[in-house]
Amino acid sequence: MAKEDTDIATLLLDAIDRGEYGPGARLTEMELATRFNVSRTPVREALNRLESQGVVARDARRGMVVAQLDYDQLGELYDMREVVEGLAARLAARRAAPAEIAVLRDMVEADRARTDDPQALARSNKLFHRQLHRASHNRYLIQMLEGMRRSLALISGTSLIAPGRGTASVEEHNAIVAALEARDEDAAEAAMRQHISNAYLTRVRLVSEGKVDAGG
Repeated sequence: MAKEDTDIATLLLDAIDRGEYGPGARLTEMELATRFNVSRTPVREALNRLESQGVVARDARRGMVVAQLDYDQLGELYDMREVVEGLAARLAARRAAPAEIAVLRDMVEADRARTDDPQALARSNKLFHRQLHRASHNRYLIQMLEGMRRSLALISGTSLIAPGRGTASVEEHNAIVAALEARDEDAAEAAMRQHISNAYLTRVRLVSEGKVDAGG
């Protein structure tokens, strides 16, 4: 049962991460059981598991829903991202295998053709960050980043819709990879921290303009 529970929780988290269930979306046991072709029991256990992780929440009128971040939580999350992902970049500069850095380089080059497609770039952006996390070769840090990914899934939309942000983001990734290639730990951490800071600044501007919600 525990394995089935974990599988359903992971599948649901992936669906939330892809935007198939946005912040505030209602989650019913029957619909999810049908979707994942399981009984309602493992779905209920998966929902309880994700509730304990802050991914889903109980609404008095609607039942289980995808959780939503408020404005303060958004800032707190990006503060942590800057520190933790900066450390991941530092460790990757020290420990990543040449093949791992080559994969990241290929990702950057492929993304140059996606700068006018915010949704496609957002998907590849997530893959880039997860690949860099793995390249840090620190299992405890990777676990922490996976936990953070659950909270990032609760942010609606993407800051890449801002004019010019797609191109800027790719160039920021390019600077990170260049630092990894040079094995420059200080530069890698600084480039990642700047990248996260710029992403947060862009989202705050989009929130202020009413183009996206703070979190949900």
